[in-house]
Amino acid sequence: MTFPLAVTMGEPSGIGGEIALKAWLERPADVPPFYVIDDPERLTALARRFDWPIRICSIDTPNRALAAFGEALPVVPIGMTVRAQPGRPDPSNAPAILGAIQNAVRDVRSGRAAALVTNPIHKDSLYRAGFHHPGHTEYLAELAGTGETPVMMLVCPGLRVVPVTIHLPLRRAIASLSTAAIVGAGRITDAALRRDFGIDAPILAVAGLNPHAGEGGSLGREEVDIVTPAVAEMRAAGIDARGPLPPDTMFHAEARRNYDAALCMYHDQALIPIKTIDFHGGVNVTLGLPFVRTSPDHGTAFAIAGQGSARADSLIAALRLAAEMAARRGAAG
Repeated sequence: MTFPLAVTMGEPSGIGGEIALKAWLERPADVPPFYVIDDPERLTALARRFDWPIRICSIDTPNRALAAFGEALPVVPIGMTVRAQPGRPDPSNAPAILGAIQNAVRDVRSGRAAALVTNPIHKDSLYRAGFHHPGHTEYLAELAGTGETPVMMLVCPGLRVVPVTIHLPLRRAIASLSTAAIVGAGRITDAALRRDFGIDAPILAVAGLNPHAGEGGSLGREEVDIVTPAVAEMRAAGIDARGPLPPDTMFHAEARRNYDAALCMYHDQALIPIKTIDFHGGVNVTLGLPFVRTSPDHGTAFAIAGQGSARADSLIAALRLAAEMAARRGAAG
């Protein structure tokens, strides 16, 4: 790695600090150097609380992380003291949480960090502090300034899924589903599979919305009126999209060998199979940004925050994947 990965602090009342410490402490040999944008005193106190043998090294620039990483966890100070009680988010920490994200994006866009890995945030607490974005992904899109709506992909060994509609009540997700939305997600996914995952001829499996993919319209018209035209439009654009396929038969082991990513029509249709297959190791990837961003595929886990029991598997997987994607982008120029 020529440049380290930038890791954001996330919600300090959650498990972000704990898993960042554990990711460094338990790191396998293939985990690349990273630094955390956080309050060094907060992380030092966390390590002491659990008696973890971790030294925190404050650094003033990301490039110093490479030399420090073998002996200590490098931390770029957020520039403000963060006080947090486990499981009790405080809106007063919003400037630090958002500042860490802003600084990390700045580092990646300026070439001082190879990629961005974000710890989970708590949207309700940020909303109470005036945050107006639907979520993390939309905020990153604004910071990127591309004007393009990004796409969420969830990744684990053997499965990649993309929900076309994401954090919406199911009734609203169905109402908002459109041919254009499916095609847009398909185009971004196809491009990302080629550029970031090294797949020369990706195959997209497109899920139906209704049971049995609508049974030719007898169980719902969405497949006929929305999904099938989207598949046809993608195929006309040179994307190998197949479907609509019955969602209940798409995710067993034999079926997964026939495609590189599944386009799903709503949030749980995508997340249930991936979390069933690999609950602790799934990774959230944002496609359509001018930089690589990954994240653990879990939330703030307030129920176990402050206990030292949180697992770092998903963060470690996110670090690995971010490095792989950044390397492919770098090799492609």
